[in-house]
Amino acid sequence: MAVGYFLSCEEHRPAELVEQARMAQQAGFEKLWISDHFHPWVDAQGESPFVWTVIGAIASVCSLPIGTAVTCPTVRLHPAVVAHAAATTAALTDGRFTLGVGSGEALNEHVLGGPWPSLGERLEWLDEAIELIRELWTGRLVNHRGRHYTVVNARLYTLPEQPPPVYVSAFGRHAARFAGQRGDGLITMLPDRSIVEEYRSSGGAGKPTQIGYKVCHGPDEAAARRLAHRLWASEQVPGELAQTLPQPRHFEQASALVTEEMVADSVPCGPDVDRHVGRLREYLDLGYDDVYVNQIGPDQEAFFACYADDVLPKVRG
Repeated sequence: MAVGYFLSCEEHRPAELVEQARMAQQAGFEKLWISDHFHPWVDAQGESPFVWTVIGAIASVCSLPIGTAVTCPTVRLHPAVVAHAAATTAALTDGRFTLGVGSGEALNEHVLGGPWPSLGERLEWLDEAIELIRELWTGRLVNHRGRHYTVVNARLYTLPEQPPPVYVSAFGRHAARFAGQRGDGLITMLPDRSIVEEYRSSGGAGKPTQIGYKVCHGPDEAAARRLAHRLWASEQVPGELAQTLPQPRHFEQASALVTEEMVADSVPCGPDVDRHVGRLREYLDLGYDDVYVNQIGPDQEAFFACYADDVLPKVRG
């Protein structure tokens, strides 16, 4: 099992994300996730840089394996473009890159004005996209005329020695079944054993599983709770709203129903080392191969110092 750090493009500017990657490696984290968004979830988060540019900069200061969590290769970005970006990134990082993919959210994908289909349709699009991406990674000339995508005389020349693994995001049993059938690994943010069980029974047995969660470390618990609620109440928006709401202001409206207590129940807030250790152990005990932690807010240096000195040694000990 590995403990990684989750870089949040929704909160931080590119140079800040690069510095966090460097600090994560120095603190003893073993891997990196990085989010891929066109918009933040709410305006208070305030950022959303282009992930592929950021990963390239990270590769110059950090040697940790890194994966997108997650890229939608179906609407806003054509799968051929994603295949090109991922192949270059994998070559740049000497094979330390994982392409995490998912069916996406309207928040990011509607910006080109196209339709936003149902989950079943989106998984159908994703299935064809994964097939096309893997075909392009062979380095052969590709002509593809599928139900959703067309590629004519396309060939990727810059390739890694081995194609990167494709991990599929799942937040329910249907998507977990798809991930087991089509992915090289599973990504989720839900500590739900049924998702892993469905994934493994559907073809994912023996393949890696990854999960992430958020914390808000800080010297004052009350202030940390307020910050977590202000920036990430959107994570408590229920059901399919997270996939269908099209603008940050809609998430702000839905988040008005989320209390500070609801956020604090799911996000360890404040300076209590034992609480941070306990939550990380809970996630590790769920049986995932990799667990990724994200620190909410600007106080990243104190978070990394605490985890380097107190949290990670206790968990590993």
